[in-house]
Amino acid sequence: MAVLLGDWGTSSLRAWVIGPDGDVLAFRRFPLGVGALGPGEAAARFEDDVRPALEARGMPALLSGMIGSNLGWAAAGYVDCPISLDVIAKSLTSAAPGVRIVPGLRCAGLAGPDVMRGEETQLVGWLVGEPARGSGRRLVCLPGTHAKWVRMVDGRVEGFITAMTGELYALLNAHGTLRFSHGPGDAAVNDAEAFDQGLEAAGDGGALAARLFSVRGRIVAGELAPNGSAAYLSGLLIGAEVAGLHPLMGAWTDAPVDLVGDAALCAWYARAFDKRGVATRFADGEAVALAGLREIWRLAG
Repeated sequence: MAVLLGDWGTSSLRAWVIGPDGDVLAFRRFPLGVGALGPGEAAARFEDDVRPALEARGMPALLSGMIGSNLGWAAAGYVDCPISLDVIAKSLTSAAPGVRIVPGLRCAGLAGPDVMRGEETQLVGWLVGEPARGSGRRLVCLPGTHAKWVRMVDGRVEGFITAMTGELYALLNAHGTLRFSHGPGDAAVNDAEAFDQGLEAAGDGGALAARLFSVRGRIVAGELAPNGSAAYLSGLLIGAEVAGLHPLMGAWTDAPVDLVGDAALCAWYARAFDKRGVATRFADGEAVALAGLREIWRLAG
């Protein structure tokens, strides 16, 4: 039986039709982010836009991501950590006949309860990608708007911490004092030299509110070109995240940090880890999301 699988996040929906033999029969990306949908709109858009585009009318569907939040189609709830990830497949929520949604995970975080939604499916896909990942102690970092740092022990999620690094970067670039530091078009967002300056400025990750003003201070002092300010800010924020959270989350294992996500963003994180003498390994976020959805569907029967 073919199945429609979807990774439905805040900004977009990635959807695949998978055949009975596991092959991808169709794929589309839709600009239907949960953040832009009105109340009750998800169900209508899924039936009227997504299914026809993929020739998947009446096909069973499994969805993960923010579509299962209180902003999405149906609240899919959370499963508490520590947890073996195969439990996720036993905790699906029915959003409509033939449509099920993957739950998120919840744990005791750094300063209170912490949650993830969507990354749990990536973790399932990451685990099944290599059998060796299911044993030993591992630290998995999933960079993004809300980066997740996850402790894994023998294939179980023991706990995790969220860092709002990506959202801070977007907000500081668009609002407040630092937005005036940008050059026209901010073309040098991939300026490695400016990024490395930001890594150095991050120090031990403490006093971040004070370190952030160095973006403005260096521009005024002529130590940083305006069109390098975005890369510098990115380096400062990622550097502070890595400097603060790796000692806290990674001190228990000597294994390399596993980076899961977008290749370009993970490369910047790898650069930050490398500056601190920490080895990393990379897995593509979209590939493991699909693998996770496949595995959850298989386990759910």
